[in-house]
Amino acid sequence: MDMRVLLVSVLCGHLSFSTRKLEAASVDVNDCTKSSAVSCGQCIQVGQQCGWCTSKDYASPRCDEVNALIDKGCPIISVENPRGNFTIDKNKTVTNRKKDEAEKLKLSEITQIQPQKLTLYLRAGEPQQFSLKFKRAEDYPIDLYYLMDLSDSMKQDLHNVKNLGTDLARRMEGLTSDIRLGFGSFLEKLAMPFVMTTPKKLENPCAPLHCTRPFSYKNVLHLTSNGQEFTDVVSRQETSGNLDSPEGGFDAIMQAVVCNEIGWREATKLLVFSTDAAFHFAGDGKLAGLVFPNDGKCYLENNVYTKSTSFDYPTISQLADTLSENNIQTIFAVTKDVQPLYKELAELIPKSAVGTLSVNSSNVIQLIIDAYNSLSSEVILDNSNLPEGVSISYVSHCKNGVSETGDGGRKCSNISIGDEVHFDVAITTKNCPSQGKSETIKIKLLGFTEEVEVVLNFICECECHKTGIPNSPDCHFGNGTLECGACRCNEGRIGRLCECSRDEVRTEDMDANCRMDNGTDVCSNNGDCICGTCECKKRENPEERYEGKFCECDNFNCDRSTGKLCAGHGRCVCRKCVCDANYTGSACDCPLDKQPCMAANGQECNGRGVCVCGVCQCSEKSQGPTCEICPTCPEVCAEHKDCAECHLQESECATKCENVTVSEVMRKEQLPEPNSIRYMCKERDVNDCWIFFTYEEGRSSEPQLTVAKTHECYTNQNIIPIVAGVIGGIVLIGLALLLIWKLLMIIHDRREFAKFEKEKMNAKWDTTLNPIYKSAVTTVVNPKYEGK
Repeated sequence: MDMRVLLVSVLCGHLSFSTRKLEAASVDVNDCTKSSAVSCGQCIQVGQQCGWCTSKDYASPRCDEVNALIDKGCPIISVENPRGNFTIDKNKTVTNRKKDEAEKLKLSEITQIQPQKLTLYLRAGEPQQFSLKFKRAEDYPIDLYYLMDLSDSMKQDLHNVKNLGTDLARRMEGLTSDIRLGFGSFLEKLAMPFVMTTPKKLENPCAPLHCTRPFSYKNVLHLTSNGQEFTDVVSRQETSGNLDSPEGGFDAIMQAVVCNEIGWREATKLLVFSTDAAFHFAGDGKLAGLVFPNDGKCYLENNVYTKSTSFDYPTISQLADTLSENNIQTIFAVTKDVQPLYKELAELIPKSAVGTLSVNSSNVIQLIIDAYNSLSSEVILDNSNLPEGVSISYVSHCKNGVSETGDGGRKCSNISIGDEVHFDVAITTKNCPSQGKSETIKIKLLGFTEEVEVVLNFICECECHKTGIPNSPDCHFGNGTLECGACRCNEGRIGRLCECSRDEVRTEDMDANCRMDNGTDVCSNNGDCICGTCECKKRENPEERYEGKFCECDNFNCDRSTGKLCAGHGRCVCRKCVCDANYTGSACDCPLDKQPCMAANGQECNGRGVCVCGVCQCSEKSQGPTCEICPTCPEVCAEHKDCAECHLQESECATKCENVTVSEVMRKEQLPEPNSIRYMCKERDVNDCWIFFTYEEGRSSEPQLTVAKTHECYTNQNIIPIVAGVIGGIVLIGLALLLIWKLLMIIHDRREFAKFEKEKMNAKWDTTLNPIYKSAVTTVVNPKYEGK
């Protein structure tokens, strides 16, 4: 009984020691301790799980997981672990006004997103989450600018667009009572090879027909609520002509977006782009020698674009960014021929739609209404100017609380007027950007003017940083500031306790001397760099130790086998096993002795494998400890043929039958039946006769060969007469068949001819059977006819 108690005590002690070793190992791989942070500010930027111990008497690494710091003896009051938070600075409630209410609010009084401003305090790795609410307001103002291609092919379309003002205002009464319309036109850059630049062609590019002078872009009518003015102005417009098929619409879009002359309000902004042709984009301007990229600025003089021959066309990405920054939604009203092209373009431009114009644009009003409803029913959040290392994620809660996973959770579709949706937003920083200065980002609603302002403050230092003790005697005779329990060294001093002078050991030299192969790990993360020299850490087990100039070696991290370091057959030197004699392998678990691989016949692995680490690795066809079992090896019969043949000839067989026991039977039927270790052999001897024998693998004794004394011999047959007879027979049978077929055909033909002759003789001619037969009226006799 006492022995059992003693055994249990030993096992418990071993388990406790193993547990402490595992805990120590977990500390070694801890992200906080691996960071080698020398200040509280550096520590809290490693991750939200890291804390700092400010106690002066704390001996373990100060930067560690909070629970680990407490477990290692750091008082809870001394654990520095600042957390992030956020405050809402502006939280105006979303507008609940109905369209038919008497009160008419100003644009600045309409709110569709809540809250409007927040301040976040971010710690590295710790996300701050908040919610945004959006409600689509009723009777929201609309600014619609109609940008039309006025090439000569659009002449019929221009006639229908002139009534757009009054008709569109009337059709959109159900959506808003405050709509403003504007009109612009575009053609092409005034340069070859886009436009013929001769004076005569500039005056009338459509000759002999009449049309107006070519132009790049004109702002014909700024945004106005006067529908009749829109009709009057559009009615006075004329088409023009150019040389190539694509048009310079990108120049026109850029100017219409960035120029104040258009008169955009803080309303829902729609740009309707109407054309029947493709577009030129950045790079095409080089055909006319225009190499300067478009700068995205306004160049309107008297409402005409004046820099068309100075800058290249805008890029698609430049156009998409400009439209997004100005919250303008684009409707491409194009003909069927170019619709696929503009659908691909719309995929690159946020909040844009494509509609197909009829032949003369008679459906343009319905097209605009459909596109507006489609764009306005889609809510997409967007953000810009994120500082480096800061990320943002969204989770949408759309109608009935359903989340849409598309576009990273920042989108809700099929939103009607008055519907309310929510978005959960999480902002995370990986580090402390901008040296801890505040940053401001904007979360926008694509296509809407409102946005959420988010002020980001970064937690880069701990509170204890403010109460440091300058020139503390704890920092090597006052050579540093005792801050958060650790020393922040004065100018010219370095080291954990500021014990080193920069004059004696330069910082770069000290760092280089403590980093192996110019790496990033100081003392291989297994020690401390003291004035350019590594002092390796101590292990709880005194037999385990770190070694080497950079503490890069140890004697406990070598490969193990059967739970033993180096399998108990070697020593661990700098993380590699140095094996004893007769052993090899990374864990010294491979014996070099080949005796276990020797078969009963004296061969290594029976000649059917190789001995690796004292174990036979057999070929695919053999098995067994020494590869002695090989029931499907065809070479075994050939290998022992000489031995069997020797016994049949009753010669001296000692050499040919070495290591084989031979027995004899009279006939092959008396041979033992084959099984998993015995198989039948049939071989030809020197006299071209068949001999029969069995070969049986010996598991622990010599192989057994059983030979049948009776063998089978066959005389050679003359094959030429046989082949000639077969061929002759085939030829004769073929001729006989042909003669029979010929005879049958002759008999058949004679019978058919006889039948024909018989029917011919039995034929009778009766004139009464012919209903149209009439007898002769007059008979004329030739007097010269003598009846011959």
